[in-house]
Amino acid sequence: MAQALAIFVLLVTSLTTQSREVAVSATSMAQVLDGRLLAPLANASAFTGFMLAAATPWGFVRHWWVLVKFVITLVQLHLGIFVLSGALAESASAAATGASGPAVPLAVGSALMAGAIAFQAWVSVAKPWSTTRWMPADRRRVSAETVPRWVFVATVAGVVADLAVAAVLGHPAPLVSLTILAAWLVLRRRRAAMVAAVGSERPEARASR
Repeated sequence: MAQALAIFVLLVTSLTTQSREVAVSATSMAQVLDGRLLAPLANASAFTGFMLAAATPWGFVRHWWVLVKFVITLVQLHLGIFVLSGALAESASAAATGASGPAVPLAVGSALMAGAIAFQAWVSVAKPWSTTRWMPADRRRVSAETVPRWVFVATVAGVVADLAVAAVLGHPAPLVSLTILAAWLVLRRRRAAMVAAVGSERPEARASR
């Protein structure tokens, strides 16, 4: 949230200043802050959230507060990567050539981004609303599940690796995180199938006795 607010302040400064040098510097710094800090950290935050949902009983769609955060995160990633980042680059180029600075909607968008992040933080703490209809009837309470420790170790390692790549490239490239998430989703599906198979074999064994 702090990075989004910093970008908002820089864009407002660029819009309101009478100095071309200040406008160019503020817009350029907003672009650097977005590419070097906000975007990589946003990807890291989204990845850790997805992994927690995938590796714990909370799931993606079992609780309304998790589902709401999941949807907001997807919208933020789409707007941040495909809309705001591109618009920031265009605004920085325009300001450098003496053309118009950043558009007002760009500053408003960064403020809304910060507000959405703050709302997600509140949702994570308050955990409002009830379970969804996709919650299995026998799992209305969140209980501990045995998840391999390597899943969480790999999550942290993936974040560190992608942040290092982003620092070198100057823009996020979450290939390691996406690979780990995809691998765990496949393994989780296989684990669930194995557990279901074992559960179906037990009644048959009892009946044969």
